[in-house]
Amino acid sequence: MKHRILLILILFTTLNSCKKFLTEHPSGFLTTSGYYTTPDQIRAAVNGTYAGLNNLFSSNIGVAESNIYPLEYITGYSVRPRMLSVGDEGHFLLLDNITNQNSFLEPFWTATFYPLENCNSVIANLTPSTVISGDTKKVWLGEVYFLRAWYYFQVVKLFGDVPLKTTPTTDLSDIRLGKSPQQKIYDQIVSDLQTAENAGLPWTDASGKVTLGAVKALLAKVYLTMAQYPLQKGSAWLQKAYDKSLELINSRQYWLFPAYDDLRNPNKQNTGEHIFMIQHNANNLPNIMHFSLMPFPEVPVSVINNQGGALGPRMEFHQSFDNGDVRRQERQFFYTHMKNATDTSQTITLPQPYIYKYWDSLAEQTKRSGANFGLIRYADILLVCAEAKCLLDGGSTQDPAAMDAWFAVHHRAFPTTPKPASLTFDEVYKERFWELCFEFQNWYDMIRTRKAFDVKNNKIVDLVGFQAPNHIRAFKEKDLLLPIPYVELLRDPNLQ
Repeated sequence: MKHRILLILILFTTLNSCKKFLTEHPSGFLTTSGYYTTPDQIRAAVNGTYAGLNNLFSSNIGVAESNIYPLEYITGYSVRPRMLSVGDEGHFLLLDNITNQNSFLEPFWTATFYPLENCNSVIANLTPSTVISGDTKKVWLGEVYFLRAWYYFQVVKLFGDVPLKTTPTTDLSDIRLGKSPQQKIYDQIVSDLQTAENAGLPWTDASGKVTLGAVKALLAKVYLTMAQYPLQKGSAWLQKAYDKSLELINSRQYWLFPAYDDLRNPNKQNTGEHIFMIQHNANNLPNIMHFSLMPFPEVPVSVINNQGGALGPRMEFHQSFDNGDVRRQERQFFYTHMKNATDTSQTITLPQPYIYKYWDSLAEQTKRSGANFGLIRYADILLVCAEAKCLLDGGSTQDPAAMDAWFAVHHRAFPTTPKPASLTFDEVYKERFWELCFEFQNWYDMIRTRKAFDVKNNKIVDLVGFQAPNHIRAFKEKDLLLPIPYVELLRDPNLQ
């Protein structure tokens, strides 16, 4: 007891004497007054705004876990071959337990608002800067305006009404904003993209920076979304989507690769079909896709044979591809057989189809993948063009430009099939499911159209009321927006 009393007295004396030393008088946030003083600093700041693109594509603790996979699980067309320790429902696989306390919601939120703060800081400091000027300054600002639009486009589609903030945070009073209507968010996205469109960006860039092609492509996708749900702005915006996609098509700066293998060719990154990509480096910023999509259990088809099992197609979805579709053929979009990595004289038959889109042959030598990840590719924009025109013309079209756009994508998959006389929305929409499968695009398509692909019956149906193959129940209206994470509601009660 004496020892305890002595300890308490010592602690009391120590704390009391340190009280003045520990008392804080916050005077504000860290400022950028010592930065943005040289062109190199400014370029580094601009480069930093790209970092958020990979936030969702990074690895989590656990085998083959990443924040991005729930965006495919929620569609109901995929499986996770390797079971999760926290249960499948945590990742939206079963369309269950998607409450605001689900921990997998928070990354979708922070992957937007942390990068947005960087974008706002660069715009606020670069705009008045005299360190650089003229065309260089406009181009660099154009990159950041595009990226701010990109981040906002991702979050508004997932959460709906969200905070709109276009200035950097400099004061504690500036962190509780509440929600802004989706219309206001979309208006800002369009404004930012139009600013980027007029910034003098080059059509293409082999280093992977934002280009005029990426700006026009994203504008076309934004217009198509605004024309549909939730804003339902209709024909005028469908026309904008059609016109903007045609601007990119008619530029002839991009093209479809003749073979699907070209999509995996490291020498063709940032060119041709690849309009905008996340830039990876095997040593400093590796791509997780190759190894995390490997077969599981530990089937020895890779130099790393126990890291996979993250994502695979439901058999019903795989079988929805026509037998004559090149994309279904072995080692195009999927594979079902692979050489034994420890004994190449043996071929292993896998228990189900696995995704081949992200196979990286070089990674099998180095044990790390440096392949870039495509965020927008030309096939997507061709199908945007075709879909917008089909809807403009009442559900089907004979428009030559729209027909050519859709047929370019379809013809690569079916080289001997002649061009039809007309084209329907359903045909274009199915093509999007097949062509862009497991590229984290399908859920965005489903919530903007409110349509789903009934793969068992080969038809397009209403999303609400449709039970996807891997789900335990049908979609409800409440499923079409993710709930704002509970931790964010605690931080900002105005988000309630």
